[in-house]
Amino acid sequence: MISTDKEPEILIVIPLYNHGDTVRNVVMRALEIHHPVMVIDDGSTDHGSENLKGLDIILIRHQKNLGKGAAILTAAKHAQKMGITHIVTIDADDQHDPYDFKQFVPLIQKNPWAVIVGKRNFINANIPGLTRFGRKFSNFWLRLQTGLIIGDVQSGFRAYPVVVLESLKLRENHFSFEVEVLVKAVWAGIDLLETDISVYYPPSTERISHFRLFVDNLRLTLLNTKLTLMSIAPMPRRKIVRKNLENGNVTVLHPLRSIKMLLTENTTPKKLASAGALGVFLGTLPLIACHTIAILFAASFFRLNKIAALSTSQLCMPPLVPALCIETGYYIRHGEFLTEISLKTIGYEGMQRIFEWLIGSIVLAPVFAVLVGGIIFIMALAVNREKHETA
Repeated sequence: MISTDKEPEILIVIPLYNHGDTVRNVVMRALEIHHPVMVIDDGSTDHGSENLKGLDIILIRHQKNLGKGAAILTAAKHAQKMGITHIVTIDADDQHDPYDFKQFVPLIQKNPWAVIVGKRNFINANIPGLTRFGRKFSNFWLRLQTGLIIGDVQSGFRAYPVVVLESLKLRENHFSFEVEVLVKAVWAGIDLLETDISVYYPPSTERISHFRLFVDNLRLTLLNTKLTLMSIAPMPRRKIVRKNLENGNVTVLHPLRSIKMLLTENTTPKKLASAGALGVFLGTLPLIACHTIAILFAASFFRLNKIAALSTSQLCMPPLVPALCIETGYYIRHGEFLTEISLKTIGYEGMQRIFEWLIGSIVLAPVFAVLVGGIIFIMALAVNREKHETA
């Protein structure tokens, strides 16, 4: 556990793989502002770690290249044994200014459980176009998978609580690790913060990158596909930061009990009402066989409670809500209500009924959403007031 009663113990970690020409400069600048510093030589073949002789650092070598993620996890294991609470990772390619480490310290002290990402300043004209695109693309996937918006998912200048790295089930060992760890940390209830940092990109003729365009992009694509599918699944996720939750299932049959449970999951009456309104809105539309997927994707994108959205969508199950939509759509088309229920009107004219369902749902979905969302909001406020009065 991270104690908030004592000063965090921070270790600067520099993963190294074939950046022998730049690593000494990075390490020396890091040592000027903080101690201790650890370098993880991830199986370099350029003997770059030999350039670090005489420096007061902790040097650990992998016998072969295991990947950046594996290097960071190795550092976390050694840090845990040393009693270190946090590691701050800085790339060895001289693109990061170690002086920006000072930006992280007050944030770590104030938010000891948070993962903090350095947002690189991309105003510099030397930033490669692929790097700009990659950052925007990764930011989009993080929002889709967690509902959270940050400015630089791909940045390698980060602060990690060691206990978070030790507690998460992380399977990626390469560059994709840096995406996986952010997504799974958010799912585990960890705050994700960011701070502005500088960045230096040398001319393309001097730039050394070990990012393999095809292989690493393939890894990222497969990872994002997996994480996105996991994000839309309404399964409970183990929280590192525990909260007291009542036992029971969320169901529209027991609204007060369900609202009490959901309000303990880091949500507010407004967000809970928004989730319920979203579930009813999409549940009313004729998204035949696609309601669940649509609700889960939308709830994930807007960072709303998926369980609440799915539960309220049950109010729209046939026959009542579809029938009301069809009657409304029929009236709009013909100026009268559909009174004959037969094989002809429901069977042979089925496509017309679906069209009328669509027309009616466009009218009724917002009405039902506002009604249900308003009821949930009022009930959630009442539950919150009751909790405060009894506290």
